[in-house]
Amino acid sequence: MKASDKVDHQRINARLDEMAKIGATAGGGVNRQALSTEDAAAQSLLIAWGAEIGLEPSIDEIGNLFLTLAGTDPGLDPVMTGSHMDSQPTGGRYDGIYGVMASLEALHAIVDAGMKPARGIELVSWVNEEGSRFAPSLMGSGVHAGTRSLADALALRDADGVSVAEAIEALEPVLGHVPRRPLGRQAACYVEAHIEQGPVLERNGETIGIVTGIQGKHTYRVTVTGEAAHAGTAPHGERKDALMAAARIVLALGREFEDPEDITRYTVGRFNVSPNAPSVVPREVVFSIDLRHPDGARLLRMSDSVQEICAGQAGPCTVRAVRLYEAAPIVFDDGIQDLIEKAASGLSVPHRRMLSAAGHDAGLMQHACPSGMLFIPSKDGITHNEAEYSHPSDITEGARVLADVLARLAG
Repeated sequence: MKASDKVDHQRINARLDEMAKIGATAGGGVNRQALSTEDAAAQSLLIAWGAEIGLEPSIDEIGNLFLTLAGTDPGLDPVMTGSHMDSQPTGGRYDGIYGVMASLEALHAIVDAGMKPARGIELVSWVNEEGSRFAPSLMGSGVHAGTRSLADALALRDADGVSVAEAIEALEPVLGHVPRRPLGRQAACYVEAHIEQGPVLERNGETIGIVTGIQGKHTYRVTVTGEAAHAGTAPHGERKDALMAAARIVLALGREFEDPEDITRYTVGRFNVSPNAPSVVPREVVFSIDLRHPDGARLLRMSDSVQEICAGQAGPCTVRAVRLYEAAPIVFDDGIQDLIEKAASGLSVPHRRMLSAAGHDAGLMQHACPSGMLFIPSKDGITHNEAEYSHPSDITEGARVLADVLARLAG
């Protein structure tokens, strides 16, 4: 018997529906911010489901939640699997949480099949993957993998001034009973299931994406400073209009990063104007830049041009561009890619190898241990949106493939 034989189609889809009720939005999506009461409720429900099959919970110093299926050889490093439970403010029902539910279902199937893995298997729910409440993203996995310091992460504050440390402390009444564990415990490997968040699999009629790697990403915060003035009396030739300067910069960067092959990704997703009054020439504009490409050298060249372009389009204003985040492209472990492909082929599930255009916790885990990912289709490629959808049959097939991969890796 294979672990995949015991994956329960009804159980995993019902659990996803139940999780979607926590932080549910009127538009059919989810708003479940990191380290919020909704996040704690989701963690509590996950712990309860894990207890049904003997999974032992623990939480580390940054708030990552682990559920452990003990192995027969405690001297072996465990296999790790999971994803995240936090969402965007108007997020979908599948982003992140699918990987957590697929991992739980895979462990349930391994237990139901009567398997006794040599290595322990740990299901992890990484804290603050989205970076929606506490920027930047990938916080929990970054601290675990050692790419971000614990002190820096704990000091991050949300829009209301609440720090990560304070948010963790506020959840003590709900999660304080869960045992604590050391930070960054070594794993033998890590495998993450996720929705594709793109249209490739659906367009090609395939069910499983074997993720080869993740494209690189640089982010910036750009501050353009001018001078507030009366909209009716200030001559155009004498204005220091921060909004006009910012608009020139955004358009110039767009021209510079235009890509006929449509590989480069350039996004300005946040744009704040001050004082934001109808009859006042804007004094300051702060905006974000998200720049991505799978070629590390090309990404660095594009990123290095940001400062020069900003300065060249500032006019009478001053401009400051700060690089907030820099992630080189990631290549996932070849052996795990091969194992995912073998599992999909063994179940006669259509599959392809593909690059991830979005960042994931698995990308940071590759720095700590051999890691890999598998995707299932997203309808119309829609994500970070209340209309996000993955078909129940694809949800089940992804869990079946993951179950066989984890069983093999755990021995």
